[in-house]
Amino acid sequence: MRIDVVDDASAGELLTVRRAAFVREAQLYDDPHIPPLTQTLEELRADLADPAVVTVGAWIGPRLVGSIRVGVEGSKATLGRLAVVPDLQGQGIGTQMMLAVPGYLPDGITEVWVFTGKDSVHNLAMYAKHGYEHEFDQTAGDLTYAYLRKILGEGGSLPGAEAAAASSAE
Repeated sequence: MRIDVVDDASAGELLTVRRAAFVREAQLYDDPHIPPLTQTLEELRADLADPAVVTVGAWIGPRLVGSIRVGVEGSKATLGRLAVVPDLQGQGIGTQMMLAVPGYLPDGITEVWVFTGKDSVHNLAMYAKHGYEHEFDQTAGDLTYAYLRKILGEGGSLPGAEAAAASSAE
């Protein structure tokens, strides 16, 4: 598996990966209008071109199999839209992408935040397993998001990031 930045050339494939991955979330919340399912290709391309956003993807051969969006603001990075294609979920791809993110962050980032649906038990467990701590919940429309935070270690890395980088290189 190769982990790298997603660029505009992969925008259509990225849109497909996200939509396929977020169907389960839409079913969980009984809401087909969650943002990852309603974002247009033009909006996605604008997001990819935004200098305050880094989108990291995972490829197996030529196939994009996952992605994670990272918004950067000051000394804070916010992970969102962690997506893995349905046929490969549960195999550690999302974890490997999440742990690889620090290598794509600009200098000076001291904390990483992540948000997910409050009822997304699997996602919350994965983030907690990797040291993210629940900070607060916020309601947006009919959805309530849980926000979790992790303070970066010395050298701007998340603990375990080196191991993830090494395994993604294999």
